[in-house]
Parts: sequence; structure tokens; C-alpha cells
Amino acid sequence: MSVDKRLLEILVCPATKVPVKILPKDKLKLLNQQISTGSLTYIGGEAVDTPIAEGLITEDQRIIYRVDDGIPVMLEDQGIETSQIEGF
Repeated sequence: MSVDKRLLEILVCPATKVPVKILPKDKLKLLNQQISTGSLTYIGGEAVDTPIAEGLITEDQRIIYRVDDGIPVMLEDQGIETSQIEGF
């Protein structure tokens, strides 16, 4: 299930207020590869231990938010900083 386009037009990162867009599939694959190594943490410090089926990324490509069943999880402490992802 994908994020509603009208919702996507108004969503911004809660931390930086930068608009978000759908995370491209190649970047999603890279993210999930890194998750499988157990080396990623959310901004809040909790380990990212579950693969992500769909995500949103800030337009500046610094933070990723997961989407669960078409619902963006736009909680500041649930963002994933892309600086942790090798080759991103």
C-alpha cells in the first residue's frame, strides 16, 4: 500500500521541516541490507531490527522514515539518519 499523493504533498520531516518523498527502491534495498547487519539505529537510539517495506526520505536525503501499511511513521525519534548507511 502506498502513501496517498495528497498526503505526501504536505508531509515534512518533524525535525528539520524538509519535505519528504518516496524512498526509491534501490535506496530501500540498500537500507534493508544495512538493517540486516544489525548496525542501524533510529535517531532515538533504538536499534532498527525489522526490514522496511516502504519508506519516505527527506529531499536533502538525510533522514528516512518508515511507512507501515500506507501510514507514514513521522516521529522524530523513529527517523533513520542516512549517514549510517554505507554507500548511501
